[in-house]
Amino acid sequence: MSQQVQGEDLAVVIGLEVHVQLETDTKIFCDCPTEPAEEPNTHTCPVCLGLPGALPVLNEAAVEAAVKVGKALHADVPEETDFHRKNYFYPDLPKGFQITQYDAPICQDGELEVSVGDQRRTVGISRAHLEEDPGSLQHVGGSIDDADYTLVDYNRAGTPLMEIVTEPDFRGPEEVRAFLAKLEEVLEYLGAFDADRDGSLRIDANISMVPESEVGDDGEIDEAALEDANRTEVKNISSHSGAEQALAYEVTRQRNSIKRGRDVQQETRHWDEGRGVTVSMRAKEAEEDYRYFREADLPPLRVSHWKEKLEIPELPDARRERFREEYGLSEEAASKLTSTKQVADFYENVAEAFDPDLAATWVADNLLGELNYRDMAITDVDDRLAEFHRLVELVADEEITAKNAREVVLRTMLDEGDDPDTVVEREGLGKTGEDEVAQAVTEAIDENPDAVDDYHAGEDGAINFLVGQVMQKTGGSADPGDVNELLRAELAQ
Repeated sequence: MSQQVQGEDLAVVIGLEVHVQLETDTKIFCDCPTEPAEEPNTHTCPVCLGLPGALPVLNEAAVEAAVKVGKALHADVPEETDFHRKNYFYPDLPKGFQITQYDAPICQDGELEVSVGDQRRTVGISRAHLEEDPGSLQHVGGSIDDADYTLVDYNRAGTPLMEIVTEPDFRGPEEVRAFLAKLEEVLEYLGAFDADRDGSLRIDANISMVPESEVGDDGEIDEAALEDANRTEVKNISSHSGAEQALAYEVTRQRNSIKRGRDVQQETRHWDEGRGVTVSMRAKEAEEDYRYFREADLPPLRVSHWKEKLEIPELPDARRERFREEYGLSEEAASKLTSTKQVADFYENVAEAFDPDLAATWVADNLLGELNYRDMAITDVDDRLAEFHRLVELVADEEITAKNAREVVLRTMLDEGDDPDTVVEREGLGKTGEDEVAQAVTEAIDENPDAVDDYHAGEDGAINFLVGQVMQKTGGSADPGDVNELLRAELAQ
């Protein structure tokens, strides 16, 4: 970037290349399993190791997943696509080239609507293409620039990968984080992606700084201004928070360079998460450096008609809106309950049997809150749906108090694996009878004359003390709301 802009206000321009591992049983060009292996270099074969004479065979499931992603992103699927060889040497790329798509990607010109704060923005997707994942490197004794040595594991090599390339539509790191969260949410709904798999989402970010004066009122930036601004690529980003941190660091680094009168170099940098810095790796390659040419061992791919044939599930935004309309939920509750497809399915199952608001309280607030505290997910308990139904039923039928159900029964169910009826019986949590509660109310009033006087003097907080006394006498099994009403009625006489 020329030093002439150092005195001007600068705008941040970011574009992403998001590499997503597609959820398939086998690799994209061979039958090796994609499931994690206990030992390195064991899920390999002549094809994914690139041995001479080994020929690739395209995995149909990977193509189906790619078309579904394109459909969810409102992208075009062209009549014909094909594969190319992208040539570069790297230790985790055993063939010395990567089979990918070049000028005919399987998805083109899509978009994804994202909420950034109180605003809704549309991020353009220029392309999304299929390729094979390289292997993985383990740097021993340090990071990429100072390790003692590096180990390579080819188990990941050949895993189906979809590279989703955005337009340079981001103007800050926080927007990138919001986009990645939304994209991951959509991919999980499609069943095409497993966020828990190591290395399943990796991000390369391209950052440029342009004069603020080049940004139009609509946020668009002139192509010539982007060409003039040197672009830095940051690699090795593997999370939403990591993307925000890496980009915040890189934006600051570039601003400081420009303020000091230095040019921003067009280069590729590595995000060192441990140190929280980006490190220069190499000069940025140009497209011609990769020497793309057609992959002769794979025929052209014609799947544009699949876009109409393949069904995709109701996506998060649509399901969120339906929850608000059908169940009368608040925007916050609907958002929580559609955070993943598994959570939404769980809620709908409960809402079929109970009042939607009661179901929302128990799934969105109580269950998800307790699971989050234990670093668990809804998938850890989806086989216990019947037990959760029973717990909500006990509350709905007023057989136990909501407080005891939440603080004792639910927590014991999660911590010890017991069913709700077992916990209720063992802990003696059955709701206290009306006569026993009435007796406890009388005793609490008789034993606490000072609190009674305070209540009659207008100190309404005294009622909370008396409620606590009754709850103590009934072992917490009385309903606090009922106790409050009984006390007020008794004290009014």
